[in-house]
Amino acid sequence: MTLLFTHEDREYLLSPGERFGTDLGVLEVPEDVTHGDTVETHLGTEFSVRRLRGPDLFHHLERTGAPMLPRDIGLVVGHAGIQRGDHVLDAGTGTGVLAVTLGRLGATVESYERDPEFASVARDNVELAGVTDSVTVHTGDVTDHLDGHSGLDAVTLDTEDAPAVVVETPDLLAPGGSVAAYSPFVEDAREVAEEARGTGLDSVRTLETIQREMEFGERGSRPSTAGVGHTGFLTIGRHTA
Repeated sequence: MTLLFTHEDREYLLSPGERFGTDLGVLEVPEDVTHGDTVETHLGTEFSVRRLRGPDLFHHLERTGAPMLPRDIGLVVGHAGIQRGDHVLDAGTGTGVLAVTLGRLGATVESYERDPEFASVARDNVELAGVTDSVTVHTGDVTDHLDGHSGLDAVTLDTEDAPAVVVETPDLLAPGGSVAAYSPFVEDAREVAEEARGTGLDSVRTLETIQREMEFGERGSRPSTAGVGHTGFLTIGRHTA
């Protein structure tokens, strides 16, 4: 079990029984530590102990590239209706932040990543998130393994061969199941949408994922001019046959 230890702007991921040295002193983590506790270093600096939440994992998971942002994950979960007990096929694991989130929601996830190094990092992140019982990361191209999947509640895609997988979704999804494909460029999103409609999926739509943070100052309030507003395009379709 990994917990979050915080002091002001310091955050460390530690486990029961671990010994960790900082410039604020050495933390001797008790074996029976739990969230809500306070642990002192040998110099008397107090660290609060918190349970790992989704935002904490997003910031602390090891990265192999640009992970899907929380706002995009929220759209995938909300529009695909993914919930506890669902079976999900995921492709383009990357860091594993989407697969981990779905696993923490109670879904069973089979995720495929073509890059062996990325897949290895994703497995470490799955272990850190405590979802090894529900999330499995495979090394390989998902298109080579589609025959082994059927009756799925959702298919989530963040990979350049998404159109080839979307074509197969009527055979992959259970009635009522959804496909959610995340695309960095509008041309990719259009191809995914066209394939989805061509296979007979219903309620096919593409959303631009964009969000602006608000700034409130003495002179007035307005959207922030810093940061990334647009991140990508999400195409959703549903198998209702």
